[in-house]
Amino acid sequence: MFSGFMTNAWIVATMVAVVAGVVGLFVVLRGDAFPAHAIPNGAFAGAAGAALIGANELLGLGVFAVAAALTIGWLGRRGRHDVVTALALVMMLALGAAFLSHTTEYSQEIFSLLFGEVLGVSTTALAPVALLGAGCLIAVGALYRPLLLSSSLPDVAAARGVHNHLIEMAFLVILALATAMTVPVVGSLLIFSLMVGPPAAARVLASRPSRAITLSVAIALLTAWFSIASSYWSNWPIGFFVGVYSAAVYGVAKGGALLHARLRAPTPVLAVSAAA
Repeated sequence: MFSGFMTNAWIVATMVAVVAGVVGLFVVLRGDAFPAHAIPNGAFAGAAGAALIGANELLGLGVFAVAAALTIGWLGRRGRHDVVTALALVMMLALGAAFLSHTTEYSQEIFSLLFGEVLGVSTTALAPVALLGAGCLIAVGALYRPLLLSSSLPDVAAARGVHNHLIEMAFLVILALATAMTVPVVGSLLIFSLMVGPPAAARVLASRPSRAITLSVAIALLTAWFSIASSYWSNWPIGFFVGVYSAAVYGVAKGGALLHARLRAPTPVLAVSAAA
């Protein structure tokens, strides 16, 4: 499980988990779970189009992901954000269906982009994933303070001169780049699980941003690693395990937090008097 073609799987999944943990925390803070779901699905159409014309699929993913992000950010300022996101998703899926209708040699690649094929990652794919991942982390680091303030306290951020719309546009582009590197690994249908489940659990368990980011990355890494091992031994799609483990870890974190809050809640005075 740790030799041969599996080496690439562990390397690329680790890179994906780190980026998903960092970017995903801001997805949760900003309430951008819907765009985090829509952009990967839109990017899937880009891969289909690139395959149709014989271009690089990762390039097609990136172009369509960035286009979807900019469209959502631009039109979302002038209308309801959720409606714009849904319309962008529908349009991208329609284009993907059109591209697929003109080719008969893409079935296996489509399956891997939808559900993930981390066990089949080639050595040539490592460098592009690493470069995109590094770009995402550098961008988040450069925008960290205004991004964090805009995500948690948008009114305060605006009062301090932060342009919330520009931050939103920049973050959606970062999300698009993260999508382009992660879709080939865990698939477009379930990448948002890795970007939402572990970060949401970290948000429940940690109140300080630095601790939340660290915990989010740690949980995302464990989710990715356990998903690889489970997929290897069961021969089931890795996307299935990413979704299940992400939901499970959030459920455990939320349940533990609720139980902890209930145990620490003060006993009502009337109840104490009645018991006496």
